[in-house]
Amino acid sequence: MTLTRSFRETIKEQLANPAFRREFLREAVANMVAGDLATAKSVLREHINGTMGFIALGEALSKSPKSLMRMLSPGGNPQARNLFDMVAYLQKVEGTTFEVRAIAA
Repeated sequence: MTLTRSFRETIKEQLANPAFRREFLREAVANMVAGDLATAKSVLREHINGTMGFIALGEALSKSPKSLMRMLSPGGNPQARNLFDMVAYLQKVEGTTFEVRAIAA
């Protein structure tokens, strides 16, 4: 079965919706908290590519865009500080704040 459009095109189109952007970012944070860094990095990468882009993010964080792209690549190993700086900035841009609550398992 041939796909008529790529996943990235679909996600980029959906990221035009502010509610979808916030939920997509929330998914990245939820994956980070759950320990699924690979998925969190992938979701963050798609969010950034579909919204502001790595050049604008790099300028905002005073980081090289290429460095940010490497951090979020499948083989990337970002420092927690860098991930949290990205998430904090993206929350600010989206006008939202996430909180983590402990619940009984």
